Amino acid sequence: MAIGTIFNIQRFSVADGPGIRTTVFLKGCNLRCSWCHNPESWDPGRSIEVFPERCIGCGECVQACRHGARFLDGGALSFDRTLCRRCGACAEACVADAIRSIGEERSAQDVLREVERDAPFFVESGGGVTISGGEPLLQPEFVLELLRGCADRGLSSAVDTAGNVAWPTLSEAARATDLVLFDMKALDSELHRRGTGVSNALILANLERLGHGATPIWIRVPLVPGFNDSESELSAIAAFCSRLPAVKRIEILGYHRLGEGKRSRLGLDRGLDAEPPSEQALARLAGVAAAFGKPVFVR
Repeated sequence: MAIGTIFNIQRFSVADGPGIRTTVFLKGCNLRCSWCHNPESWDPGRSIEVFPERCIGCGECVQACRHGARFLDGGALSFDRTLCRRCGACAEACVADAIRSIGEERSAQDVLREVERDAPFFVESGGGVTISGGEPLLQPEFVLELLRGCADRGLSSAVDTAGNVAWPTLSEAARATDLVLFDMKALDSELHRRGTGVSNALILANLERLGHGATPIWIRVPLVPGFNDSESELSAIAAFCSRLPAVKRIEILGYHRLGEGKRSRLGLDRGLDAEPPSEQALARLAGVAAAFGKPVFVR
């Protein structure tokens, strides 16, 4: 029985594949995208999120912390993340919900029992279960048990991946699922490294091989101002995908600012500071990508 670390199960999702879906978000990611809207997924273990505006100054977290990470400084509560062992005791003690512990270990069978309750919605809408992250394929045994369990229960499944994993892992997951949602940040290698912190050589090699396989692929491009929102970059991505038979559509996802507050609450650097693209810009670049022959959708 595989055990995985997840941070959310989101019901009634309509942006993670066809129909109404239940999306299981797994912890751990090997990219560091400056625009990431789920930075709580980066760490494979537990993360601690702090909401200072909710704190009532009761000091219960100070008493609960055995490592001195929560302490009083001149009467004010302070948090030294270098001392934090992320045990979650402070979150359990906080009566004001000012501290949140993110990440829990669950068995694949436990998660399957939970998502199976949504089966009637999948049947009516043509939806199913999406395994996302983070990078879910960093927990391959857990993901494969989920996918095979979905198939056994007659539930359609999808895997949302950035493709920065070993080919055998990606290939096995693709064979076990009905759809791969493949996140493509940039085709230009230096641009990709600047935006995500890693090379895209493995990602492109994996997509090339996957694109000639049997499992349908939806390419998902986060359109990020000042990063990949040029006609040349969208053209390069669309041209690359145009020769891959398994790629059935390209989705352009407009950048939003939902991750900014999370980064602060998680003690991370601020990251990207940009305005979301306008509807006109999204439509224009969608037209650029559509000229290469694949259906293009804006979300």
